[in-house]
Amino acid sequence: MVAPAFTIFINHTHVAWAELWSGGSMDSSSDAPLLAARWEEPGSTSRRWCREAAQLAGLAAPMVVVMLLQVTMQFISTVMVGHLGDVALAGAAIANSLTNVSGFSVLIGLAGGLETLCGQAYGAEQYHTLSLCTYRSIIALLVVSVPISIVWCFIPEVLPLMGQEPQIANEAGKYALWLIPGLFAFGVTQCFSKFLQCQSLIFPMVLSSLITIAVFLPLCWFMVYKVGMGNAGAALSVSICDWVEVTFLGLYIKFSPSCEKTRAPPSWEAFRGIGSFMRLAVPSALMICLEWWSYELLVLLSGMLPNPALETSVLSICVSTMILLANLPYGIGIATSVRVSNELGAGNTQGPRLVVCVALSIVVCSAFLVSTTLLLLRHFIGIAFSNEEEVRRYVTRMVPLLSISAITDSLMAVLQGVSRGCGWQHLGAYVNLGAFYLVGIPVALYFGFAMQLRAKGFWIGILAGGATQVTLLSVITATTNWNKMADKAKERIFEDRLPTQ
Repeated sequence: MVAPAFTIFINHTHVAWAELWSGGSMDSSSDAPLLAARWEEPGSTSRRWCREAAQLAGLAAPMVVVMLLQVTMQFISTVMVGHLGDVALAGAAIANSLTNVSGFSVLIGLAGGLETLCGQAYGAEQYHTLSLCTYRSIIALLVVSVPISIVWCFIPEVLPLMGQEPQIANEAGKYALWLIPGLFAFGVTQCFSKFLQCQSLIFPMVLSSLITIAVFLPLCWFMVYKVGMGNAGAALSVSICDWVEVTFLGLYIKFSPSCEKTRAPPSWEAFRGIGSFMRLAVPSALMICLEWWSYELLVLLSGMLPNPALETSVLSICVSTMILLANLPYGIGIATSVRVSNELGAGNTQGPRLVVCVALSIVVCSAFLVSTTLLLLRHFIGIAFSNEEEVRRYVTRMVPLLSISAITDSLMAVLQGVSRGCGWQHLGAYVNLGAFYLVGIPVALYFGFAMQLRAKGFWIGILAGGATQVTLLSVITATTNWNKMADKAKERIFEDRLPTQ
């Protein structure tokens, strides 16, 4: 009874969403992807430009909603744990930081390899290859989750060696331990999400996020306060909701008519090409993690500055603000990756050029809008995070630097999307290594310590790293041979078939 009911529900929601984005003119029986387009379609350059902008917006907007809902869930858990006391909140905060750095960021990065493989396979209409790549990624991420979960088990023993108080280390260990069941679901969710993204099927991800947060709110309250599990209850609620989300997406993929062509039953063939997936997944993970880790490293180093409590608080507020603001450009970056990979897979060498130009135009406009808004609200940002007047004034002085970061981060998000769509994540990894660890962090240490600019000096280092990254990625993108990229996409897609041809 469950499967037929779910199928009826999926059919209705799929048609409703299609009509919404097509202005009510879409035939519900059409098998064409909702937002698919081909460069060969007739029309003037301005019409193609507008059509591409509409497609990017149609992909990016729901992705921004998905990411905001995910941030909201983390915010809710932090608020609920915060009412348990300073020790519980500190333990949860440290555990979140450690698990993000050592686990969730790694899985997000590894799944980024699918943006190349699935996107190009879908553009080439090689739907069986798309399914195979998804199965391979699921296997790989589940295997990688095992050593990550083992590392998390030793957090209570490791933190005291790093100078952390035993009581806080114990709370952090409990929180991380109860996140382990959700780690495996999180990895599969990332794979399902990429599978849907490459087909421009974003609505099920929005719906699953809405359902997840609707379940999480009462569940977290019940586990934390009624069951009395404390911060462990919040972590367990996160794990349960991870499984709720992966279950919903799995059911959607299995029963939705929009996935009829692209879904395929599991086979042993999936095990054969895991190496080809990892060749893209590992540099993709490095590209994400090297940048992520540089921010965390600077926050840790801020504890060595004079008045470390103030400096660390201000840097944490700045990082949190930029993470929130990054949702918009990151959504555009994902849309760019999807469109570039689809066009390359279809063998269109002019299409990716248009995608890049339109995406950069959109993100530049949005970046200047966000940057200006930050400057106008500079006196109010600190109020949202702290009651301390000293912290508020310090954050206000940092906002001009944040407004510049908003521009560089926006450009970076789109350029990284281009790299994932093309499949040159290895170049992105080298760029991030050089930009942040050879330029950004040394500059941050020089201005932070030697020039005694403290947190402001650290952020100057972040800006230097971001500017270097954007410059190098811009050069690589501008000099990209799209004909060669299309040929590589064809080789990559048909790699599994070469031995039998």
